[in-house]
Amino acid sequence: MAVTPERVVFVTGYPGFIGKRLVRRLAEQGRGRERIFVLVQKKHLEAAAADLERMDGEPGGASVEIIEGDVEQMHLGLSGVEWKSLAAEVTDVWHLASVSRLEADRRQIRHVNVEGTRNIIELAQHARRLSRLNHFSSSYVSGDRVGVILEDELAMGQRFHNAYEESKYQAELLVRRVMGDLPATVYRPSIVVGDSRTGEIDRFEGPYAMAILLVASPVGVPLPLPGDALAPLNVVPVDFVVDAVTSIARNPSGAGRTVHVVDPSPLSARRVYEMIAARAGKKIPEVSIPARAFEAVMRLPGLERRARGHRVAL
Repeated sequence: MAVTPERVVFVTGYPGFIGKRLVRRLAEQGRGRERIFVLVQKKHLEAAAADLERMDGEPGGASVEIIEGDVEQMHLGLSGVEWKSLAAEVTDVWHLASVSRLEADRRQIRHVNVEGTRNIIELAQHARRLSRLNHFSSSYVSGDRVGVILEDELAMGQRFHNAYEESKYQAELLVRRVMGDLPATVYRPSIVVGDSRTGEIDRFEGPYAMAILLVASPVGVPLPLPGDALAPLNVVPVDFVVDAVTSIARNPSGAGRTVHVVDPSPLSARRVYEMIAARAGKKIPEVSIPARAFEAVMRLPGLERRARGHRVAL
């Protein structure tokens, strides 16, 4: 007779940047007593298999198996038998799947970020052995709010800068509505950057885009910073994020909570870019310029090509 593992973990958002590192940590913690299933879209199957092959060469850890599917689809794209089997066994759900590209189509963002979350909640509601639903949200659910923002605050009349922020807000609303019935934890990281030890990152977006423009700028004059450069630039290394969320997920008091995974003492944007500029032998002006003027600077020959695709984030 088959023995059901102590824990059955289900992860979406693999093989994404955070997802890969989270799965490795969960496998290490499992020590053979857990089964981990990762939901992977068809277009990412090859990359997922390659990453798991590298993981197989690492010592210890729980087994990790790929399930082909998609959070957008009904029952996550699984057959009825597969979905019911997963719901009967799963104890821990980690929902990371998300479209975070700011330039992505609004409809696609909503389908993945909102409807995908709704489908994950449906699975959790049918999971008889559920220990925890772990939902990755974002500190940007706060939209245009300023000042101190508490973890238990969400719907505060804020407006949003883009479809991504709004979709993450709507997804978190869905999770918070079921917190009375499900043991759920919401994590709100700020800007997730590379590993604090190796610097490894999967793509150059957000603060990286600005840093690359600063370092690679062919313009003879110093590149100015957009907007209020005294504002804090809150970034968190991916290894810190994984350490934090896996610790909270195993703490019973984490259920029913929303947690900000952020730097409590962030440097200002100016200080961050001064440090980058010093390493690159560049300078930045003493004053910043309005965001609209920065747009004009980004259209200068030599910068326009480099800034394309990053302008919305900047």
